[in-house]
Amino acid sequence: MPFGLPNLPRRWAMLSSELALAPRSQPHETRTALRVFFLTVGLLFAAVTVRALLDVIHTPLLRPVLALLLLWLALLLGSAFLPTGRPRWFSAYLGVQALLAIGLMLVSGGDYFAALLMILAMQAMRRFDPKQGARWVALFALLLILPMTRNYGLWQGLAYTLIYSAGSALFASYALTIQRAQAAHAANRDLLERLAETNRQLQHYAAQQEHAAATRQRAALARDLHDSVTQTIFSMTLTAQSALLLLDRQPEQVSGQLDRLHDLAQSALAAMRTLVTELRPPPLAGGLAAALRQHAAARAVTEGLAVELEITGDPQARLAPAEEQGLLRIVQEALNNIVKHAGVAEATVRLHLAEPFWLEISDRGQGFAPASAAPGLGLAGMGERAAEIGWRLEVDSAPGGGARIRVTRAETGGQP
Repeated sequence: MPFGLPNLPRRWAMLSSELALAPRSQPHETRTALRVFFLTVGLLFAAVTVRALLDVIHTPLLRPVLALLLLWLALLLGSAFLPTGRPRWFSAYLGVQALLAIGLMLVSGGDYFAALLMILAMQAMRRFDPKQGARWVALFALLLILPMTRNYGLWQGLAYTLIYSAGSALFASYALTIQRAQAAHAANRDLLERLAETNRQLQHYAAQQEHAAATRQRAALARDLHDSVTQTIFSMTLTAQSALLLLDRQPEQVSGQLDRLHDLAQSALAAMRTLVTELRPPPLAGGLAAALRQHAAARAVTEGLAVELEITGDPQARLAPAEEQGLLRIVQEALNNIVKHAGVAEATVRLHLAEPFWLEISDRGQGFAPASAAPGLGLAGMGERAAEIGWRLEVDSAPGGGARIRVTRAETGGQP
């Protein structure tokens, strides 16, 4: 009957690994890239406008060229408000802007208007996926052939087309880099939010477990006080009253009652010490094996339970302090169950101090059905205690067939 923890720690570890493998994109780097992008767009448009003014300022083409440039700028600024869920609208915008740029080249004869297509190439790469953005860059290159060959002849026009097309491809690649940086930043932010939420759930779960453990510990303390110390004190009270009655009638029997009263007081004191030790266990200076020997000897004195201790493997081997404390508490609880419920005065504790590490507590008592075990047996508490230290607890028992509690390291789960 294995016990385990929820999947929250595993989920936290998976998210941490996913975050570690995610592309790095710092927020300030993304903001800087966007500033550079808009600065590049502004400089390109300003350069085209200044160059056009120098060419047509004293010609009749000044007004139509300025009108087309202002229209192109208005459409550029308005493109920021186009809905991202309507790709056809943005495609129509790119087509209109490209035709305006081609028209400016045909009207004025200036090749520098092809720089406007570089701006459109960056926009296309930022808005669409890389393949579709590359198609737009290729389309802009094809559109350039007509005005360039018309204004400069076939071969020189083709050379200008290649130069400006290479510039469009370069600027489009830069826009793609910015887009991927933004996507990586968004993915990292989403992972951080998921990781923070999982961490909050882990903290809440840990608080619940701590509260539940404290509640179980108080309930176990109350039960142990009732089962041992309270009943012993009640017996002491009856013995003292009996001694008072015999003091007048049969004084010679008073000494026997006082001896019994002394024994009961010693038993209550030993039980209280055991409970205090379980609540605040001291460090296991000599290791788990030495602590088990001491506890077995104490059980024999206080409760008459004969504990046979078998230690195999390396007697000098040491487990982690948390493991030793947890295993000792499991042995204590299992022996408590044997004393209270098994109906026998013998038990066996086996400890294997080598890979695979394991611990076993068994008896030949009346046994029980694990599926319908009473809450007072503390199996859930032992299972949770084992899980807390990274071990797995299994219970093997049947009515009339004794009981065996086995604890193994979860990562090995091996058998002896």
